[in-house]
Amino acid sequence: MVVLGIDAHKRSHTVVAVDEAGRKLGERTIATTTVDHLSLLTWAEQFGGDRLWAIEDCRHLSRRLERDLLGAGQRIVRVPPKLMAHARDSARSYGKSDPIDALAVARAALREPDLPTARLDSPAREVRLLVSHREDLVAERTRIINRLRWHLHELDPSWQPPARSLWRPKHLATTTARLQGIDGLVARLARALIQRCRMLSDEISELDRELEPLVRRLAPALLELCGCATLSAAKILGETADIERFHSRHAYARHNGTAPVPVWSGNRTRHRLSRIGNRQLNTALHRIAITQARYHPPAREFLQRRRAGGDTKTESIRALKRRLSDVVYRALLADAARSAPLAAITAAA
Repeated sequence: MVVLGIDAHKRSHTVVAVDEAGRKLGERTIATTTVDHLSLLTWAEQFGGDRLWAIEDCRHLSRRLERDLLGAGQRIVRVPPKLMAHARDSARSYGKSDPIDALAVARAALREPDLPTARLDSPAREVRLLVSHREDLVAERTRIINRLRWHLHELDPSWQPPARSLWRPKHLATTTARLQGIDGLVARLARALIQRCRMLSDEISELDRELEPLVRRLAPALLELCGCATLSAAKILGETADIERFHSRHAYARHNGTAPVPVWSGNRTRHRLSRIGNRQLNTALHRIAITQARYHPPAREFLQRRRAGGDTKTESIRALKRRLSDVVYRALLADAARSAPLAAITAAA
């Protein structure tokens, strides 16, 4: 077998081919267009055998390359960047360059047998793009509201809108009414910020209307969970990408950061909070856990048992998040199994 490690960049990709023993067979640097990717396939044919492509896991740089290679029927694995550091440290070469990094990617792929495989983009990527765009709009609206509050304070320090509500149409209308008859640059800027805030709110509402049917079609089982509404389900869908790439619920828990890290030695067994994993997924699970802790009787009973067993409030919430990770994993598997026949029918049509 020949492993071709790729160090991907915005304008160029560097490829190093190695054999099963990790010996370097060849090296090439190409541009990032589809024509260059096809020429790379032709270059790789000289090594013969079974080829495995290993790409550093930075999909914003390697998405087009992965799509072209998958379209040509090639096998691709994604190598987490942290594995490359160990491969570079154990090499006999010094320094850091694109060929050294590509060689480290290839040797890491040889050393690690269970790396995630690359697949063509699923509908979950559309969900992720919509959610990311919505978050950007919300952040921009928050920035505008903060600036608007300073202008309002300058105009009238004795009055301020209710906290965390200035984006609502009712409060924006009230603020606009208070600005009537006030001249000057500050008042004019405040009116412009109010108009911009209204526009952003309309865009956010439009994205919400677009997300709701899409998430309901892709993840009906996930939406049935207590505390998991459209935005949380969309975040989980987008960040998970494809639940079938995780071989077990334990692997998924490690990916989302709910699996505790063992830190014991000797006779005392203990674990600590995991700081690794996808923090966006972890945040979505945390929101669901906090909601269930208030409104879901089974979750409240579970937390009471953990507290009675000696856990602190924080530790019991962590344990609940670990159980929620398994529940979400099963729900996503059920949704994937439900959508597979529909996708086959659509492809056949």
